[in-house]
Amino acid sequence: REGWNILLAGSPSEALEIIDQNRVDLILSDHKMPGMTGTELLGEVSRRSPETVRILITGWSEAIDEEELARIGVGAMVSKPWDDAELKSVLRQYLA
Repeated sequence: REGWNILLAGSPSEALEIIDQNRVDLILSDHKMPGMTGTELLGEVSRRSPETVRILITGWSEAIDEEELARIGVGAMVSKPWDDAELKSVLRQYLA
């Protein structure tokens, strides 16, 4: 309903393939994933596609280093469980 074209990845490596093959305006990544954390993924996205907005979603916000988020250019962190209206608001902020 928002008019966004959404690409889904089943793993961090698949997400990086999508980033390498497509222009991606924004990536929303979970933090706890097999093989790579969300901050590791978003750091790699920062290197490969610096113009892509990076947002982290997590239920472990207290375990995440805020300095690391700033260093890799994470625009926002959304806590789990998220409120749909709040999440859409954050996405609209960066996709407007």
